[in-house]
Amino acid sequence: MKRLALFSFSLCLTPLALAEPPAPDERTAGTTEQREAAAQDSATTIASITADRGIVTRPGRFTIEPSFSHAHSNATRVAVEGYTVIPALLVGLINISEIQRDIFVSALSLKYGFTSRLEGSLRVPYLSIREDLREREVFQGTPVDTVRESSGDGIGDAELSIRYQLNDGLNGWPYLIGTFRARAPTGEGPYDVDQRIITDSSGNPIGVELANRPTGSGFWAVEPGLSFIYPSDPAVLFGNLSYAWTIKEEQGFENGGTVDPGDVVRFGFGMGFAFNERTSFSLGYDHSVIRKTTFEHGNDLFSSNFDRIQVGSLSFGLSHRLSPSTTMSLTVAVGVTDNAPNSEITLKLPINL
Repeated sequence: MKRLALFSFSLCLTPLALAEPPAPDERTAGTTEQREAAAQDSATTIASITADRGIVTRPGRFTIEPSFSHAHSNATRVAVEGYTVIPALLVGLINISEIQRDIFVSALSLKYGFTSRLEGSLRVPYLSIREDLREREVFQGTPVDTVRESSGDGIGDAELSIRYQLNDGLNGWPYLIGTFRARAPTGEGPYDVDQRIITDSSGNPIGVELANRPTGSGFWAVEPGLSFIYPSDPAVLFGNLSYAWTIKEEQGFENGGTVDPGDVVRFGFGMGFAFNERTSFSLGYDHSVIRKTTFEHGNDLFSSNFDRIQVGSLSFGLSHRLSPSTTMSLTVAVGVTDNAPNSEITLKLPINL
């Protein structure tokens, strides 16, 4: 599967590498074009701090964007099995566990503007995941915590996207950009690593444990979406809405047969403003609604999962133009739902060629 994904993405890159810069349009040349390009660059710089929401890349421009991010999650869970004799006395088993997860992502994005309205891009991430689980069974007569560690390193899922600017943003209209993104399972998915069923002292299954942390989803996915950017000097309003459809695949009878990962609805909005010609600030909110994964043969091990998972984060970022061709942006995101990372820091350095 991973070889097929890498080969497919290699074919997709061929037109990107061979494309020639289109000739400038004489009707839009001159001072007017320069002012419009400057306005678009300003809006793109502000709106792109928190996500890929900028206006499409100029025709003939090639952008290399290295980035690095670190996400940290920390959660405490208390599981109680028993009954209460009086409100202050519990008879049964209490299991307290604390989970810490750190995800480091180094990614390289390549963008090219084919025309004044069409842009293609490729993103390849490399993930390093560290996860620690500390737990103690209070009524087992032990004062010692049990710590389990797991990790995973490798290439993540590569993404190929096409963005098309639908209008000119004139007559009081915002810029509307349509997006189509495809994700290939180039990373190691949860069904590619060794796994075993965890049982309690009575032999009842209580979960699944993976030998290593997967670096990919293991499934193909496509994501159409729409975003808008409304410049209102010195501020810029932006927003986006998309639907990620993950394609179901056969994973073997022992894994439930055909597995259909839950689709994802994403939306976000925010605003930003420029301090001066080189520095800008953005504030935004992003939210994802992830539906439950379903199995062809059913799976009692996961039957108690929620039908939907809500992941929301509030982000703010700062962007500074280092040179006419290079910009540096730093973003900090704080999770506002239980399933979101507690904090995430992202550094980007887009370089225009």
